[in-house]
Formats: sequence, structure tokens, C-alpha cells
Amino acid sequence: MFFAGLQLGTAGLLAGRLAWLTIAENEKWQLLSESNRLQLSLIPPRRGLILDRRGQLLATNKSQFTVDLIPDRLQDASSVMAKLAAILELDTEDLERLRSDLNLARGHQPVRVASGIAWEDYAAISVHLPELKGVALSRAFVRDYPLGAAGSHLLGYVGAPSREEYEETGDQFLMVPGVQIGKDMLEKTLENRLAGKPGARRVEVTARGKVIRELDIRPDEIGETVTLTVDRDLQTYAARRLGPQSGSVVALDLETGGILAMASMPAYDPNSFSDGISQSEWDMLSQDERVPLRNKSLQGLYPPGSTIKPITALALLEEGVAPQETVVCTGRVRIGGGTFHCWRRSGHGVVDMNRAIAESCDIYFYLMGVRIGMQPIADMARRFGLGARYPDLPVPYQYYGTVPDPEWKQRRYGEPWQVYDTVNATIGQGYLLANPLQLAVMTARLASGRAVAPELLAEQETQAPSLRIDPAHFAIVRQGMSDVVNGRGTATRARLPLADIKLAGKTGTAQVRRITMAERRRGVRSNASLPWRLRDHGLFIGYAPIDRPRYAVAVVIEHGGGSAAAYPIASDVLLHLFDKELAMERLAEHEKDWGGGIEERMARETVAYAAQ
Repeated sequence: MFFAGLQLGTAGLLAGRLAWLTIAENEKWQLLSESNRLQLSLIPPRRGLILDRRGQLLATNKSQFTVDLIPDRLQDASSVMAKLAAILELDTEDLERLRSDLNLARGHQPVRVASGIAWEDYAAISVHLPELKGVALSRAFVRDYPLGAAGSHLLGYVGAPSREEYEETGDQFLMVPGVQIGKDMLEKTLENRLAGKPGARRVEVTARGKVIRELDIRPDEIGETVTLTVDRDLQTYAARRLGPQSGSVVALDLETGGILAMASMPAYDPNSFSDGISQSEWDMLSQDERVPLRNKSLQGLYPPGSTIKPITALALLEEGVAPQETVVCTGRVRIGGGTFHCWRRSGHGVVDMNRAIAESCDIYFYLMGVRIGMQPIADMARRFGLGARYPDLPVPYQYYGTVPDPEWKQRRYGEPWQVYDTVNATIGQGYLLANPLQLAVMTARLASGRAVAPELLAEQETQAPSLRIDPAHFAIVRQGMSDVVNGRGTATRARLPLADIKLAGKTGTAQVRRITMAERRRGVRSNASLPWRLRDHGLFIGYAPIDRPRYAVAVVIEHGGGSAAAYPIASDVLLHLFDKELAMERLAEHEKDWGGGIEERMARETVAYAAQ
């Protein structure tokens, strides 16, 4: 009876437990059972398209096979990496990168092994997948940039989320294998619009993880399509026309403020960043003295040189200086105990305002600038966009430069303003600094008489209000800028080869060092014999047509030796807006002399650097 009771009690306990598991906890164990045989995975979304003003693609997506490592699933990292290296032919540099990325990654943060692999390699890894614990295969969409290097500093690039980015947001979406997020420029600032929403896939698997069948799939939602003000053809042309030079081209539509082109060269191929850039390529880019990773259009700050003279002239007119008043330029002048020189050693002779602008006489602006003082000149420069930051522009950074005045110098250096500070500022030297975008805005305002503000998103283009400056004053300055190109000015070779369209502009040469008296006696200013970093910057601003201004352009060539390096580029960029075929013929001749276009030169530089 004792043993019978013990048996009955045990049976009762087992029956009760069985009933509890099968009835009370039925849902819990059913879900756990399902999770043992079902696998849920997220599908990275496709990013939204970026289009130019005519609907042409600037950034799109392409399908490719990718291989990732999931750190917290790896059981034998060395063995897995050795097998992947054998299949994918990974070299030592690739393996070192993987080890470094694995050390920095969170437990379930995917680490990209390779992307764009061939179908044969994808199939080979699939066969060995049960023994490659921690390897994730996917057929994903990656970013593709048809413009290549020509659009890198405009569009930016994408890449896998970093550990810091995940910890900052805590967004689980960033842990999806194959997901890419914006890292720079528009890809970064428009991330919320371009990102899209991930899809999901549910498959039935064996205990060893082998897929038996696909049960259900929820497609991803592609991100929003964004249309820019940019003209794709002009953007490509501007980048190619810069050629081997280091500098920037910015072109604006005067009617709307839309940025038609914003090219910075040298640059990098954003497709390389999307696919995973190699260490040697990164070293080459980061160590280049021309700084291809810097967006010179927004981050480059340069003395505007003589391109500021139309602004100085407007300030003179506003302060009551008559345009017919003259000064005598002998090539040098004593002001405040110091000697200041004109760029023309022999001088310009008798100079009025029109000739001072057209032939860029420094002495005229020295004397007249000192006469009215710095404050009116600084105020006018700010009205024309210098020193300004544009909060509505969707960019991650803007270096806004300096428009100095007595209050600024006292605040910055604790020193009073001196007369020589005014002398330097009247010709765009000294403390005065601007980026190429600001110079383009200044040009647009000079040409239109309106407070044009730059825009990159097509939906934000608007008409700008008037600057409320006397039209007669504008007419005087514009005539001087016309004579720079079409008269006896400093850029007559910039004339457009079109009978019915003329451009107006202003040249500029910005010193990067002090010219010694010995050099002045020898007539040496800047030449090819000097080291690249010691040569003057070359600048040019211009607009066309003269009679009904529609487009403005600003070109800055770093250490180009003078304005002669800049105004042919500006002329060709404006020509492209009126006659593409003729502009392309000119470009073909230049690229023949340079030994190919952007991609060919970048390939040669990469090979040369690797060999070194």
C-alpha cells in the first residue's frame, strides 16, 4: 500500500505538471517551439533616390551579395576567417581590418567582410554555412553614385553604422546586417528622409540552421526621393574642368538661388566608401597635401583678393565718393608710415573707379578705402553674403570666414584697428576670409541686386528680396566688371566664344605669404618654380549674360599662381550653360593634355602610391 501510494502520488505530480505545461503554459512553449524552427531576419531598406533638377540620377541603389560577421555568434573566429579568406581570396590587409573591426564592434553589430562578391563565391559560402558559425549572407542593396568622384563632396557617402552611432541612438535598426547610413554631406543631413524602413523575412530552419523554406516576407519600404537644384551635367563638367588643379567651382541660378554645381577637387570615389575602402586607399587620401577629403566649397577659407573690389567700390559710392574722382597710381604709395604696392610695378597712372575695377588698381582702393574707413566696407561685405552662414542649407558644416572691422579685432586680439588693416582689407587680404560658396553668393547679389540665398533642395527655391542699393551704383560697378572681360581689363581671355552672350567678372590673386622686397625688385610674385604651397591662390567671379544676368560662378584654385588659373575655368563652366557641345570640345582638349579624366588620374595616383 505504501509503494502503491507513492506511485499514485508520483503519477499525480507528473500528470499535474503535464497539464500545467500543456494547458496553462501552452502559448509560452508553443512560441518557444516556433522560435526553434522559425528564423526571423530583417531586410535592410533601400535608400531613397537623389535626383538632379531634371530628374537624372545622382544617387541610386544596386543589388549585390554581401558577407558579414556577427561577433556574438562567432565560435571560432580564427577558423571562420581562415575559411572565408580561402574562398574570397582575402589578403593580409583585409584580415587585419576584420580583426580591428571585430574588436571595436558590439556583440551583435555586423562587421562587413566583403560586398559585391560573385555568385560562385556566394554559393560556396552557402554550402559551408553550417560550419561557419557567425557568418551572415545577404543579398542587399548598396549605394551607387553614377557621378563618382565628381559628386563626392556634394552628396557625401554611406557606410556601416559605427559602435558610437549605435550607442548614441540605441536604434536596433542599425544592427541589421547590410544596413548603411549617411556619413557625410546630403547623405548624412537627409538621413531621416532617405533611410527607408526595413523589411522582414521568416523562414523555417533545421536545428543546425539550414533553411528549409521561406514562410513569409514583408518587403522593405524605400526611402523618400529627394530632388536637388543641381544640374548633373554641369556638376560633372565643373569637376572635370578643374582637372588636376586643387580648388572649387560653385555655380548659382540667379532667379531662384539654386546651386547648379558645387564641385571640389581633388576628391574621392564615394562608391569606394560604400563598398568598404582599403587602408592603403585611405592613407593615400588622408596624406595628400591637396586634401581630397576636404570639401573646399564649404570648408575652404581663402582671402578673396581683388574679387572684393566691386564690394569696396559699392561702399565708396554709398559713402559719397564720385566715380569720376581719380588718383594717380605710380606702383607704390606711403600710408600710415608704411609702403604699399600695386600689383603692376610701373603703376596705372591716372585711375578712376571704372578703370580701378577693370584693371584692378590696388592704389586706388588703398587711398579711397582709407578715406572712408573700414566700417562701411565691412557692412557692405556682410550685405553681400560674406561672413554668413546659411541655416536652411542641408549641409553638416559651413566655414563662414571672417569680415573684420575695428570691433572684431578688439574682441579677437585685444588690439585697436590700424590703418594698414584697412589697406589690406580693401583688396581682399589681411583678416578677410571667405569660402567659394560665399563668393558665388556675393557674385549673384552683384549681378541681380537681390539678396540671393543658396539652396540645394528644389522645393526650397524662392525669389529673393531686393538689396535696396541705388541702381545707379550697381550700374557703375557692373560696367567695371564687364570691362574686366570685354574691355581692357585683367581677364580679356575669359570672353565667351558666343556672339550674343557676354560675361562680366572680376579676377583675384590672394597671397599666402609675404612678398619680400628682393622678390619685388626681381619682379617675382608667384611662379611654377616655387613650391606648390607657396604659390598664390587664383580666383575669379563672374556672371552672364551681362544684359539679363541669369547665372553666377565663383572659382578658387588653390596655389594656382594667380587669377589666370581660375578665369578660363569659370568661362568654360558658364559656356556649358549656353553651348554644351562647344564646352565639351574645349574640355576634351584639356583632358588630352592632362592624360585623361578624373577616374584615369585617380587610378594612376592609386597605383603610384601603392608602389611607393
